[in-house]
Amino acid sequence: MDTRTGIGNSMRSIATTLLGGLAFVVTYVLLDWASYLHPMYGLNITPWNPSLALGLVIWFRAGKLVAIPWFVAILIGEVVVRGLPASLPLTLALSGVLTVGYGIMAEVLRRHAAGVILHDRRRLLSWLGIVVAGTLVTSTIYISLLYFTGLIPVGDWGVALVRFWVGDCVGIVVTMPFFWLLLDGHARLSKLFARWETAGYGVLAVAALWLSFGLGGEGEFQYFYLLFLPIVWAAARQGVPGAAIAAFILQAGIMVAVHWQNLVAVTVFELQLLGAVLAFVGLFIGAVVDEKQRVSNELRQTLRLAAAGEMAAALAHELNQPLTALSAYGAACQQMLEQGGNEERLRDTIGRMVTESYRAADVVRRLRDFFRTGATRLERIALAKLVDSVLAQFADKAASQGVELVAATMPDRTLLVDRLQVEVILRNLIANAFDAVLERSAGRRRIVITADDTDGESVRIRVVDSGPGLSADKVSRLFEAFQSSKSSGLGLGLAISRAIAQAHGGDLAAEAGDGGVFVLTLPIEGDDHDAA
Repeated sequence: MDTRTGIGNSMRSIATTLLGGLAFVVTYVLLDWASYLHPMYGLNITPWNPSLALGLVIWFRAGKLVAIPWFVAILIGEVVVRGLPASLPLTLALSGVLTVGYGIMAEVLRRHAAGVILHDRRRLLSWLGIVVAGTLVTSTIYISLLYFTGLIPVGDWGVALVRFWVGDCVGIVVTMPFFWLLLDGHARLSKLFARWETAGYGVLAVAALWLSFGLGGEGEFQYFYLLFLPIVWAAARQGVPGAAIAAFILQAGIMVAVHWQNLVAVTVFELQLLGAVLAFVGLFIGAVVDEKQRVSNELRQTLRLAAAGEMAAALAHELNQPLTALSAYGAACQQMLEQGGNEERLRDTIGRMVTESYRAADVVRRLRDFFRTGATRLERIALAKLVDSVLAQFADKAASQGVELVAATMPDRTLLVDRLQVEVILRNLIANAFDAVLERSAGRRRIVITADDTDGESVRIRVVDSGPGLSADKVSRLFEAFQSSKSSGLGLGLAISRAIAQAHGGDLAAEAGDGGVFVLTLPIEGDDHDAA
């Protein structure tokens, strides 16, 4: 049974490979036929050859096995599309030159692209360099064979080489990104085509083509620059994929216009060069846009992780209390079990353990939610209780470093905040104040926390230290990400603290002066003593 199953799987694999190869050959020949325009001497020397791009993409993905169907496709194209202009032995040799030459180019691309192409500007330029050099070498060998066998007139070798080289190079540059996107997954392509902006720049491309060829055909295409509008739009909004789609639409439109207006070969040649420049400009802009998007995503992730680190410190403090209580209750249970009796007390202690475990689980859940979505959990808390909770965490540090840590009487106000997040802000400000006052001699190290609610709608918490203070220039850059005066700091603490304050409807600011002054503003919620 296992042997028959293995044979069946092998047969299905072979059938799939053969069908894939047949589909490639048919598609390649159709592209060859569609782009066979203004050929020189009836040979495969045209202004644009997109079929090669398909071959490169398939080789890039499937490997050297593609060489056989590619060779067959080129050979069929010579017979069906061009009517076998050269002798059969020469046609076989020419087909072999193209297969080997562009196969080597595909292998070079595979090694340099690490599985992807056009990922950034460096790879884009590398890809372009390989395409230009590879098409030049292959074209030189191909045209030389035609020239030495007498199929190209004496003196036309240079013209034929440039025409063939540029045609192959343009075909690859313009269409290879589109074929890559097409074979990269139908789901991704469907998402792009489902967006309104894709339809928008598609319509704009058609309009620009009509203006360039419909109105400008007899005036030497003076409106050709309009074709830059849709491809720049596509690249700016959708990066390299958008640029690839727009470039393909524009190039297909140009080929339709060539048929429609029956343009001469020289004009077509010029248009294809312009089309290549157009495509490269769009791809370059797209690569820059993609790079910026990746950097932005990485920065957001870095900020999220840094914020999570700040939150973790506060959460560790919160976990310490339930864990300590659990340990004490567990020890008490052990003692009661050893002594025996007193089941009611044991039951009460176990209930307290369950409550503390729920409390610890709630803290962990809030950390998990913050990692996932940045979610907050608002609760009502008295201002004085909030400040006292944070100051208690610095009491031992103040005593050991000789810092006078003073808190004025807090206004009797209630805040509706995420307590853990606001504690992160206060911990940051007080920790920075400790670093600042350590530059002073013993006896001159002082940190004062005051608060007022003069406007009746918000409370301002001031953290003032006796450190060296801040200049106006430092204050202007203080809340920018990655601005830190500490050698071991990331420069994210104050940026994150301000973001948290603003998310609560408040703000965080600094004042220039001889000592450090930070002002945290938070809106007031309620006016009684019913805070948690």
